[in-house]
Amino acid sequence: MNLKTLILTKCLIHGEIPDYIGDMTKLKNIDLSFNNLTGGIPTTFEKLAKTNFMYLTGNKLTGPVPKYIFNSNKNVDISLNNFTWESSDPIECPRGSVNLVESYSSPRNKLDKVHPCLRQNFPCSAPADQYHYTLHINCGGAKINTGHTKYEADMEARGASMFYSSGQYWAFSSTGKFMDDDTDLDNYIRTNTSTLSKVSAVDLELYRTARVSPLSLTYYGLCLGNGNYTVRLHFAEIIFKNDSTFNSLGKRIFDIYIQEKLVKKDFNIEDEAGGTGIPIVKNFPAEVTSHTLKIHLYWAGRGTTGIPLRGTYGPLISAISVKSNFKPPVVHSKKNHVMIMAAIVGASVLLVLLILFIMRWKGCLGGKVSADKELRGLDLQTGLYTLRQIKAATNNFDPANKVGEGGFGSVYKGILSDGTVIAVKQLSSKSRQGNREFVNEIGMISAQQHPNLVKLYGCCVEGNQLLLVYEYMKNNCLSRAIFGKDTEYRLKLDWPTRKKICIGIARGLAYLHEDSRIKIVHRDIKTSNVLLDKDLNAKISDFGLAKLYEEDKTHISTRIAGTM
Repeated sequence: MNLKTLILTKCLIHGEIPDYIGDMTKLKNIDLSFNNLTGGIPTTFEKLAKTNFMYLTGNKLTGPVPKYIFNSNKNVDISLNNFTWESSDPIECPRGSVNLVESYSSPRNKLDKVHPCLRQNFPCSAPADQYHYTLHINCGGAKINTGHTKYEADMEARGASMFYSSGQYWAFSSTGKFMDDDTDLDNYIRTNTSTLSKVSAVDLELYRTARVSPLSLTYYGLCLGNGNYTVRLHFAEIIFKNDSTFNSLGKRIFDIYIQEKLVKKDFNIEDEAGGTGIPIVKNFPAEVTSHTLKIHLYWAGRGTTGIPLRGTYGPLISAISVKSNFKPPVVHSKKNHVMIMAAIVGASVLLVLLILFIMRWKGCLGGKVSADKELRGLDLQTGLYTLRQIKAATNNFDPANKVGEGGFGSVYKGILSDGTVIAVKQLSSKSRQGNREFVNEIGMISAQQHPNLVKLYGCCVEGNQLLLVYEYMKNNCLSRAIFGKDTEYRLKLDWPTRKKICIGIARGLAYLHEDSRIKIVHRDIKTSNVLLDKDLNAKISDFGLAKLYEEDKTHISTRIAGTM
């Protein structure tokens, strides 16, 4: 037999695949996808040495997958079937020319050995605290931001029999070859070369590229929280043109399935949008019940099937947006729960120590003792540094390492033996006020963890030295960045950066006032007490004059306690 191409897609064929097809040794392309074929893959198929593309997708095939399929360098797609896996060896998601996604579903399968991508409905293997509730993909394009939405990149160039997983949260499966064009190289990502119309400047980038498939294209939203979602599919016809060429006669017609349900039959992008190069968005409701969302675009043989030069007539999509219709629940993992409890216990212990120290300082618990003994009497089990460590880190408080001067002492840059860059605040121990600030700052900030609060690593109480060890802020303080006399350190902050800094300060204060378990009034907010990290993120510092207030009180009377 001299048959080279056999295409019987979606022809309602029942029964087993005939063995004699394997005797058609000159076959280059065979497509029996989306029928009702049962039984196994014939052993005679191993003789199809000249076959470059084999599509058995979307049938009811059973039994084990022949080993020669896994070792083949052909484009083979046997996804969406009911194969069994009886080996004791684990099987991962194949990458490359063999597509097996959702191909194992028999109860006899040893599913613990089968990767989730190969099981029916693509189950999620992540814990509940890693579920997500939105998904945005720029199909065929790079990672972009449109307004407040970040679209992930989707630039895998292959697609003849392709499964691609982008980490934990989404994947796609593409099936088919453009058999009616006149070249050997298929292009599954298309870029628009014409002017798009009726699209905002913000969304323009979404429609510059698209992913196209000759037959079947399925996107999977993985590890989504269960519930109701809105699926927004972005389309624009960027291949067929409205001109005088043969391409202007092309009609792209395909079906859209959401969660295996047909939601749009015979969808024609050009007709729905009112022309070529015009974006259109179609919204569909979807219910996620097993943490997986399935969006399937399928060419059922309608529309154009043979335009001269590149007959790319299968499903095409520009972008996907998925968003939950409900407020995501707050889920804490066991690890996070332990960390939260540890933080609460640690904060409580520090607060009790602080209260006891202040009471004793004021004479409520006996006679006053020297500041040195009191400070060294703080039983801090973590975050303690020796004076030798601090001197080694700062080169014995070398003036060259001095990065600032505060109301109660100097600040030095240092490097610990493990390479950690630190800032050391050296408080004066000559006054009772300095001692109070030292104790107060430890008590206030050690229990607080927030991106806009400076992080306290620990302290040193040794002899007459009162030292606080913080994370190092590369860009020093906001005061020097804006008003610094030395132009070397003064920064040229554009308005978006200034806005970011202001919002960072506001978030830090909001956390202290509203969100922290221990409510705190800073009482000394000024530009010199706002530090800037290497990315110019604002972090509030200097808690020596801060004051606690009780949560059940709606007002607190205080005064500005710092210096200008």
